[in-house]
Amino acid sequence: MTEKRIIAVEIGGTKLQAAIGTPEGKILRAERGRVNPEKGAAGILDWVTARVEELVAACGGAASAIGVGFGGPVESATGAVLVSHQIAGWEGVALKTLLEGRFSLPVVVANDANAAGWAEYRLGAGRGARQFFYMNIGSGIGGALVVDGKLHDGQGRGAGEIGHTWVPDWTADAPGRADKLENLCSGWSIERRIRGWADLDPATSLGHCCGGDPARLTCALLADAARQGDPRALEEIHRVAQTAALALANVVTLFHPEVIALGGGVSLMGDVLLSPLAEALDARAFGPYRGRYRLTPCQLEEDVVVVGALLLAGEC
Repeated sequence: MTEKRIIAVEIGGTKLQAAIGTPEGKILRAERGRVNPEKGAAGILDWVTARVEELVAACGGAASAIGVGFGGPVESATGAVLVSHQIAGWEGVALKTLLEGRFSLPVVVANDANAAGWAEYRLGAGRGARQFFYMNIGSGIGGALVVDGKLHDGQGRGAGEIGHTWVPDWTADAPGRADKLENLCSGWSIERRIRGWADLDPATSLGHCCGGDPARLTCALLADAARQGDPRALEEIHRVAQTAALALANVVTLFHPEVIALGGGVSLMGDVLLSPLAEALDARAFGPYRGRYRLTPCQLEEDVVVVGALLLAGEC
């Protein structure tokens, strides 16, 4: 008997992945691509359909379902995209219907953070917990809730959207302003802000990292400079950590998860971000809950969305 194979797809704000795997979440073959924002949703769909066609053919008739982790909210029942906050042209795209019509296979479409959160809960940092929260800090910021061992989907349009909660805006000229967490602490927002530092001193560690050109700065270079003790890099990361911790402290107070796992490209800064974030979270969490949750990096790293798509499609 031929073993079942699942096709999994990740559609992010910057990263694309397509893979063959098992219903248990094991990746057997994977391909990566990069989003071209100028081509919008149509360009991404061209890449996805070409890769899925290739992978279905490679399965030789063993492909049984397709799972998609999409970078934005979706309507779970229909698999239709509601909106993308990074790439134009996705509003109302009936992604599940489109792929089922093209490949004659059942398709599951989930928000990418929900797919990632389910993967981390089943196979990563959340194993053994009943209450679990996953937070992705990448090109955008997303979240996923697992309640009593089940992925919580709200009213069928997702839940745990921590990136769209409101926090104080330290960049505003007027005091008391607020903005969405995603607009202040996502990878795109951080890089947009630091690339505007026209007064960057080329003699500093941060200046050396980018050759004196702030337009070349990235989150990875910001973290490198912070590890070298650059005051401006440390201050920027400190503000990001404080703000993300405030949002997470509200999650702890409202939900009281046993484990909080952090994923996404910005989290790859490592301890230079995670240490001040953990300290600030502990300072702001509801007192009786301190010491009763664990903050940890995501274990499945850059495969997390694809693994979640395999698992969710394997369950359909």
